[in-house]
This record gives sequence, C-alpha cells and structure tokens, in this order.
Amino acid sequence: MSASAATATDNRATRLMLWTLLVVYVFNFLDRQIVNILAEPIRKDLNLSDTQIGLMTGLAFALFYTVLGLPIARYADKPSTDRGRLIAIALAIWSAMTALCGLAQNFVQLLLARIGVGVGEAGCTPAAHSLIADRVPAEKRASAMAFYALGIPLGSLLGMVIGGYLADVLGWRKAFLLVGAPGVLLAFFVVMAVKDKGRLAAAANKPAHAPESMAVTLKSLLASRTFLILLAAASACSFLSYGKTTWTTIFFQRTHGMTPGEVGFWFGLWGGLAGMLGTWLGGWLADKFGKQDRRHVITAPAIGMAIAVPIAISAYFATDWRIALLLLMLPTVLNSLYYGPVFSSTQGLVPLRHRAMASAVLLFCQNLIGLGLGPLFFGMLSDFLKPEFGAESVRYVLYGAACLGFVPAVLFWMLRPRLHAELDRHT
Repeated sequence: MSASAATATDNRATRLMLWTLLVVYVFNFLDRQIVNILAEPIRKDLNLSDTQIGLMTGLAFALFYTVLGLPIARYADKPSTDRGRLIAIALAIWSAMTALCGLAQNFVQLLLARIGVGVGEAGCTPAAHSLIADRVPAEKRASAMAFYALGIPLGSLLGMVIGGYLADVLGWRKAFLLVGAPGVLLAFFVVMAVKDKGRLAAAANKPAHAPESMAVTLKSLLASRTFLILLAAASACSFLSYGKTTWTTIFFQRTHGMTPGEVGFWFGLWGGLAGMLGTWLGGWLADKFGKQDRRHVITAPAIGMAIAVPIAISAYFATDWRIALLLLMLPTVLNSLYYGPVFSSTQGLVPLRHRAMASAVLLFCQNLIGLGLGPLFFGMLSDFLKPEFGAESVRYVLYGAACLGFVPAVLFWMLRPRLHAELDRHT
C-alpha cells in the first residue's frame, strides 16, 4: 500500500473512531442525565425529599463513577489494554443498569441502580480521551476533544426530550427501560468500530517495562500547579453545570407549572442545541487562537463564564417561562466553551503514558465535586429555604448558583500564562 493510501485509510479509521465514540458519549450522557427530567415524577411517586433527589441524581452515581475511574484509567494506560473493547464492556454495563432503574420499587433500589450506572460509565471517557489524544495531532486536538464532548449536550438534549415525552406518555419506569436497552446492542458495534490494534502491536514488539504505580502516577500529575488550577476550574464548572441543570428542570416544573414533557422539549431541546454550539465553538476558538498564543486556548471560557452571570440571573428572575428559556440560551453557550479547551489541555500537560489517568483525575474531581455535590448541595439548600419561600425556593437557589460563575472565570484567567509555558511540552 502506498503512503498516501495508508494515510487515507488511517484517516478514515480515525473518523470512524471519532464518530463511534461520539455516539457512545451521547448514550453516556443520555443514560446519566435522563434522571433529571424524571426527578419530579419520581419524587411524587416514591415520596422523596429534595435532598434525596439530589443524592439520587448526583452523589450515588458520582461516588462510584469517580472512585472506580482511577484504577480503570490506569488499566487503560497499559499498552496491552484494548481500549475499544474496554469502552464496549462499560457501555453494556451502564445501559443495562439504566434499564434496571425502571424496575426500582423504592429509594434504596433506585439508588443502587444509579450506582450501577456509575460503575459502568467509569470505563468510558478516560479510555476515549486517551485514544483521541493518541490518534489526533496536537494542533487539532482541542477540536477533536470538543467533537467528542458534543456528546454531553447532545446526550443531555435527548435525555430531556425523550425522557420527558416518555414520562408524560408511558411513565418514568418505562422511560428508563426504553432508553437503557439500545446501549447494550450498540456495545457489539463498538467492538468492531473502535480498534486499538496500533498500540497493541507496538506493545508486542517492545520489551516489557514495569508500569508505574498509581501513587507514582498521581504524584507526577499533581506536582503540576497548572494541572491543579485546571482541575479546580473544571470542577467549579461541573459543580455549577450539574447543579443548575438538575434544578432548572425542576424550576420550570414547580415555578412555571410545566410538565416533564414540556420541559424536556423546550429546555432540553434548545438548551441542548445551545450547549452543542458552545462546545463546538470553544474547541474551534481554542485551536484557531491557541496556535498564535497558547494563552488563548482558555481565554474564551474565562470571558464567557463571567458574561454569563448577569444574563442567567435575569433568566431566573423572569416570570414568563418563554422569556426565561430565551435568556438561558446565551449563558448555556458561554458556559459550554470550556469542554474542548479543558480536555485537550489536560492531555497536553502530561506524558503519553499518563493520558488516561490524567483524564480520570479530571473526571474524578469534576464528577465527585460537580455531579456528586452540585445537585445534592442545591437540593439541601432548597429544603433549607422551603419553609420561607415554598416552591419558589428553587428560584433563589439558582440565583446563587448563577453568581458562583465568577469562580471558574477567575481560575481560567489565572491559568492562561501557565498554559503558554507548559502546554504540549511532552509531545
């Protein structure tokens, strides 16, 4: 085969891998986030408190997702590991556990099923990030990571729209069952489409070296002050994103009297599209302006987070749901700019042998702090304010959540000069 033909074949394989990983990530977030639109019907059916809703939607999933993510990522970093097969197995597990959520008869059973979803999803993103970083050149990595990250808003969109519609028509139990089942079938396609043979073949032809221990790897990662600031900024974004998403869907139902299907369609659809635009735009801006000055890889998220604060506050203040929805679209775009720059910077700050682990550490902090504590903290705060504000307690919680957007904005701005000095030193 000629060099040009080999390159074309490799490019086609990379595109197939990227599209397949995108679809997997869509299922990842669909199965993870569908519980948000179903939370209010579940609360009424099982007679749950807002704190229990926060625990179910966040911490139960995040705790096991983050803890298991580290050893699974270390396994993914081993040259002998087939990362495509690992992702397929993880997909089958979390899809089956999503379906089991629909069979839960009480809070404990639902909590255990959500833990199972977290266990499965722990095997996806670190391996996927590592694959993308290995196969895509550094100058295109932010765009490739942003393309993969489109699974976040797209999966959340589908979770809202499909989950809300099914909840209105068939009930929340059947919604879980119908959404979880297709992922098990998709897992068989992933085994065929996501190949990791290049690294496996290279590993077979090299002498074996004792892998670094997890403690050594973590010490190396956490020695970088730049990486630590990146972790803090990304975790703050995640805390606000997961917390606001969960309680904004409930806000529209309680304050504006909308059904799950209506919220799923209007907020899920338009919010998802806005998130997709912001995710793509963040990766494009990072690659375009980061070539000229590496500080600009993270400039757009820093500015965007700050601008979003007053607009989000005005959205939650609005008394008409249409105005509130319209005003939320721009903050959603601006708050989504960070995905591609953060994920690509994480891969660019570490050696190749640490890429999956670096991704897992980032996800550990994002999901334990963000997904685990965000919905739970805002739920506890809502319960605290409920005696005084009643159903409007959620509105006041969201005012505070919007103001906290200045925290990641400042952290991203602090990160700019450090990225200029340290990014891609190991490539």
